[in-house]
Amino acid sequence: MFGIILGLIVLMGLAYLGWSIIWIAPIAAGVVALTGGLDLLDAYTNTYMSGFVNFAKSWFPVFMLGAIFGKLMEDTGMAKSVAVAFTKVIGTKRAILGVLVSCAVLTYGGVSLFVVVFAVYPLALTLFKEANISRRLIPGTVALGAFTFTMTAVPGTPQIQNLIPTEYFMTDAMAAPIMGIVAAIIMAVGGYYYLRWREKQLTAKGETYTEPKDNKIINVDGDTPHFILSILPLLTVLLTLNLLKWDIVVALLSGIILLMLLNISKFKGFVKAINGGATGSVTAIINTSAAVGFGTVVQAVPGFNRLTELLMGIKGNPLISEAVAVNILAGATGSASGGMGIALEALGSKYYEIAMNTGIDPEAFHRVASLSSGGLDALPHNGAVLTLLTITGMTHKDSYKDIFVVAVLIPIVSIIAAILLASIGIY
Repeated sequence: MFGIILGLIVLMGLAYLGWSIIWIAPIAAGVVALTGGLDLLDAYTNTYMSGFVNFAKSWFPVFMLGAIFGKLMEDTGMAKSVAVAFTKVIGTKRAILGVLVSCAVLTYGGVSLFVVVFAVYPLALTLFKEANISRRLIPGTVALGAFTFTMTAVPGTPQIQNLIPTEYFMTDAMAAPIMGIVAAIIMAVGGYYYLRWREKQLTAKGETYTEPKDNKIINVDGDTPHFILSILPLLTVLLTLNLLKWDIVVALLSGIILLMLLNISKFKGFVKAINGGATGSVTAIINTSAAVGFGTVVQAVPGFNRLTELLMGIKGNPLISEAVAVNILAGATGSASGGMGIALEALGSKYYEIAMNTGIDPEAFHRVASLSSGGLDALPHNGAVLTLLTITGMTHKDSYKDIFVVAVLIPIVSIIAAILLASIGIY
């Protein structure tokens, strides 16, 4: 037990310092192996790498195709077209809502979180300027739209955080729809009204819009495809995944093929976009696989049985222990998919067995795992948070308070609500 805790501390501490999980996960796993009485070399070459490789084998096609789809949406201008269309309908007076909805639509349509940040930020600058809202609220607004309810809660979302649990609980992307919808409403509405309150608070203090130091990337005009054409690839991924029940790989391929056909005049840029998406996906899958490999080593040491007993011994609904486990590990790794991967690799079979023995629908375990991955993951060392602050030119001091409220605090409240629903048999 001490070794597992020490390994988690090493993992969290080094991740917080900004060191890549690709190489700190094996170090943390080595700490667990040594203190757990495992042979260090065998623990790395066999135990750790088996978890790493098995996860990559199962999920690399999804990571790669998802990244390619997002990059094509970005490079063809379709992502910007969708964002601009929604903000025009909502209006510049409701700038926060416009940015929030734009981010939500893109992520729910399958565009990766990182691509959404790049696609929406120039638009957010223009809207916040016209509405005279402080730029420090842009990161929180983007985080709410891209890192929360469309990532983990809304039934059918093709984001990886909603797909990983399907392998462990024999479910699909629509698992526990009522729990998901209620959690999504809590996150979306709660986060929006918090940001509006912050807007009024900052305005009352005299803090309004100021120009960024580097405004060369502000360009929301220019030639972009028509909104109707731009939304079609997003709808294709959603409908083929959830209505036709196609595999996510086939659904993403369908979206990519349609996207390319609709932009055939831009075919010269396809290779660059596909190369960029494919290359970017490698880092993403290796990061998550590295975290899962750490979980495999944890599972192999004797102390894991004691850890399992402690987690399973949490009084009340077993969904509570699942929520605690996923949240802690997502916070330790600074990664929603990585933390959930560790937790489910180590405990997924136990929770599935509990579901079978207690009569709790496995869909409830799926939804709680997904929701919990989007709680403590957004601590200051989270990669998406760091990217968001870098792109928007803000610091943790400027904007992390708002990110914490909308992407950590309110999502945790939504998890509690979801568990309460499950406890009375509403899934």
